[in-house]
Amino acid sequence: MMHDPTGRLLLTPVDNEAPARVRRLRGLGIGQYPEPAFDAFADRLADLTGAPYAMVNFLDETGQFFAGLHAPGHPVRAAGRYMTRDHGYCPHVVVRRRALVLEDVRDYPRFAGNPVVDETGIRSYLGAPLIDRTDTVLGTVCVVDVEPRRWGTAGLDTIKRMAGELVEQIHRREEGGI
Repeated sequence: MMHDPTGRLLLTPVDNEAPARVRRLRGLGIGQYPEPAFDAFADRLADLTGAPYAMVNFLDETGQFFAGLHAPGHPVRAAGRYMTRDHGYCPHVVVRRRALVLEDVRDYPRFAGNPVVDETGIRSYLGAPLIDRTDTVLGTVCVVDVEPRRWGTAGLDTIKRMAGELVEQIHRREEGGI
């Protein structure tokens, strides 16, 4: 966490691994453009969890890019797939290097003030990091809802399993298998 000069707690964690992540993402050729395979993965993730929105999210030093997105009823342009690092909860997952479950973000003062609560109505979040074989956290897979959700152990197990599955797909692609 960082503090601004006035002493106010900033909600976005410091991400010291961002430069190495960006190099790895560029080497893999992912994280800058929407990809149909990642969109299909997000569709499947939404279906498995019953969430209205799902993302495959890659982070750099300044922002987040949804290379895979499930957002029915919301036409998405490339610009609509970008979000700054101070919005949302994926930057926390990346820095923590572990899954994050927020059944109702308003129950957590640290997370309730996030801009996505007021700007887009996000009320619940479930996300897991994408940690590849080089021990780099590439990004996250996550689902969100505009209603509070009891994700439970099954939801946590699902998001972790799906993160592992996507990392394996990325490795196969790197090896030329996809």
